[in-house]
Order: sequence, then C-alpha cells, then structure tokens
Amino acid sequence: MHTAIKGVILAGGLGTRLFPLTKATNKHLLPVGREPMLYHLIRQMRLADIDDILVVTSTDHMGDVVRCLGSGEDFGCSLSYKVQEKPRGIAHALALAESFSAGQPICVILGDNIFEYSIAPYVAHFRQQGVGARVLLKDVGDPERYGVAALDEHQVIEIEEKPTKPKSSLAVVGLYLYDATVFDIIRGIAPSARGEYEITSVNNAYIARDQLRYDVCRGRWTDAGTFDSLAEANRILGETQNRILNQD
Repeated sequence: MHTAIKGVILAGGLGTRLFPLTKATNKHLLPVGREPMLYHLIRQMRLADIDDILVVTSTDHMGDVVRCLGSGEDFGCSLSYKVQEKPRGIAHALALAESFSAGQPICVILGDNIFEYSIAPYVAHFRQQGVGARVLLKDVGDPERYGVAALDEHQVIEIEEKPTKPKSSLAVVGLYLYDATVFDIIRGIAPSARGEYEITSVNNAYIARDQLRYDVCRGRWTDAGTFDSLAEANRILGETQNRILNQD
C-alpha cells in the first residue's frame, strides 16, 4: 500500500495578463486544446493515483469553477473547494488547504501549468522520499519570470524568486510536493517586498532543513499565464488531443 497523497490545485489570482479573456471567465477555465484548463490538472493528478483534490479559487469565479467541475464524479475523484478572498501569494493560498490535508502529504499544482507528460513518476519519487519536499525544474529561455534554482552538483542550494540576473536557466515549475510540516513553515514566513507570501520562501525553508529534492521535467511544459504561453499550451495539448503522454 503506497502513501496516500492529497491533491491541491491553486486556481486563484486575477489573470490580469490575459485580460480581456479573464473578463469573461476565470483564467483556469479558458480552453486549452479541447477542454477547460483545469481538466488537465485533474487528469494529471488522477494519473498519479491522487483521487482526493481541493481546488482553491477566487470569490469572483467560485461559482463558475464549481459549475464546470462538479463533485469530481466525471473524473473518478472527489473534489472540494475553498475561496482565497484576496490574491496574497501562492503560499497564502496553500495555507487554506491545511484542514483538507489532515496531516497527509500533498501534491500542489498551479492551475495554469500544462505538462506534455504525466507527472506520475515525480509523485512516485516523492512517495519513496517520504519526508520533506520535492520540486520540478525545467530549463527555460526566460528564467527571470520564475523562481530560479541554483544547483550544487546534486542538490538545490537556493531558489531566487523572479531574479533580474538569474544564476541558472532552471525554473521551478508549478508542481510542488510537500509533507505535512509545510503548514508550519508557511506560518513562519514573512511577506515579500511585493506583499505576497511566496512559495519560494517555503521551498527555501525546506532547503535549509536539507529536505528538498528535485526532478527535471520531461517534455514540453508551460504556464498559460500570458497570451504567448496560452498559445503554447494549446499547441502542446492540441497535438495530443488533450491526451497526457506516459513516461514509460
């Protein structure tokens, strides 16, 4: 019997970079390939044998999200929902999942992240790891848009949030795996200069404990937060007709 991991999809935020599309609906309900974006994240979690999933979204769009996804029956899972009243950062949104997690490890995906290949192997590696955190890295051409990892041979030694002079081209993509101590860590971090509770601060706390491990993302990946990256997400899933590729 493997470790039960709960899923958390963070689908809040204002989606300002995709305006006026986001005037019509939540960014995470925009079509990617043949389906709303959030379908992809739920299917990814189901392929990783995660069947209890919390969706965190904003007050304005909760009705649309629930109407689109329902109870989870269509996906063979159980879906729960929470509202993030104000966009105060990824770690702030994740803190809302504490009662849902009930002391179990969690797999967190940002609701605009699209992966060509299944995330199941990365989740399996975390199950074997047992404690701490695991992140997914991807070599990108514009690392200054992301949290950027500095590596020392085999370990991540530091993650820097949206650096003007990145120390590497390895972005931390929006898939995070955490043990139950993540909520204690979130309580201990301070807001950043932009007033948000950053997930990078959480990951750096795990680095300080020597408990953060990583995988490198196989295949194409994008965060569909800009018009260009939304087009790329449509290319990735359009080519496979929304099928997620296995890593066998």
